Amino acid sequence: MKQIITLSLFAIIAFFASCENESTKTDNTDNTETNMTEETSLQDELNVKKDAFNTKAPEEKKKMYTEGIEAVAKSGVLENALQVGDQAPNFELTNATGKKVSLAEQLKNGPVILTWYRGGWCPYCNITLNRLQKELPNFTALGANLLALSPELPDSSISTSEKNELTFEVLSDLGNNVAREFGVVYKLPEPIAKAYQKGFDLHKYNGDESDELPLSATYVIAQDSKIKFAFLDAEYRNRAEPSDIIAVLESLK
Repeated sequence: MKQIITLSLFAIIAFFASCENESTKTDNTDNTETNMTEETSLQDELNVKKDAFNTKAPEEKKKMYTEGIEAVAKSGVLENALQVGDQAPNFELTNATGKKVSLAEQLKNGPVILTWYRGGWCPYCNITLNRLQKELPNFTALGANLLALSPELPDSSISTSEKNELTFEVLSDLGNNVAREFGVVYKLPEPIAKAYQKGFDLHKYNGDESDELPLSATYVIAQDSKIKFAFLDAEYRNRAEPSDIIAVLESLK
């Protein structure tokens, strides 16, 4: 079982940045809509929102945000997470309709793309989920299944699923138990936990008061349960590029 990381400096910056419009109640400085072509990379889409924040936000806020990201990078969570070559632990979780979905059963049909999103309140997560939905035919053509995990309650997950018209499995990792096994979960310190609770009621979304969140990690797991691709980044606005996932899947054929 991997270590839970407490990010003290992250608390400082998160109060000011409020995760850049993770909730419309917290910060409206990063409310720019993306207008991209299908050829645009996912990261380019995400950077539109990031650049809007950097343009509008005060210098002090941007400086403290940078310090918060550096604190995440230095915390050890990236090193503690499972890496390429590690064996992925099996798990069974419930999807938005109450059906049990296990990694082992999914792997019988082909490789699995396993990705975490922090919650429907995160605009960067929603951009990513929408892009993954567009890429889903490319994944399935290579025999892969896509599973998205979130600490949200099933009721919250189905709202996210419906809002983004997702057709892949959206699973509730209540208590971040699976995220903890993969080493991608960290505990929010008290100041940031209070800011999140005040801004968008994180406890209501997750159904507990643990104040834990997962990194926005993505893995590609081969049918023998070996991890073939691991995207881990302290900057939650950076996400795994679909083209990189496809390249890995092609190498498994």
